[in-house]
Amino acid sequence: MESLVEYGYIGLFIGAFLAATVIPFSSDALMVALLAVGGDPFVCVTVATLGNWLGGLSSYGLGYLGKWSWIEKYLKVKEETLVKQKKRVDKYGASLAFFSWLPGIGDVLALALGFYKVSFKKSAVFMLIGKGARFVMWAVLFYYVKPLFQ
Repeated sequence: MESLVEYGYIGLFIGAFLAATVIPFSSDALMVALLAVGGDPFVCVTVATLGNWLGGLSSYGLGYLGKWSWIEKYLKVKEETLVKQKKRVDKYGASLAFFSWLPGIGDVLALALGFYKVSFKKSAVFMLIGKGARFVMWAVLFYYVKPLFQ
């Protein structure tokens, strides 16, 4: 069982990383499953947070590499739309990265922050806090709910 949990940490890291990219995947379910088979809560939260954070930073990096002309040409988004979205991103800045853990829009937020060249350091810090809080919440919920099923 011990090696299963050790491999589980590696799987959790990879799954959390992939879940923070454009690949739809539930790192939450992976972490809860690992907790259910005896994973250490501190290690699970740390591994899931780091994997998800690094995945989010890779999405930021992809956005950073993007060019307005590509978005217009390949995604058929007009320049006016990009300017309008930039105003929204500028209004909230790096604090938007806190919400990069949200399903559906989180990946888009990370990409947009990179695309609009919002401060990497500030975005990284807010992203780490948001993603960490998410996994702490799941660990706490797991331990409150677990006794109900025993």
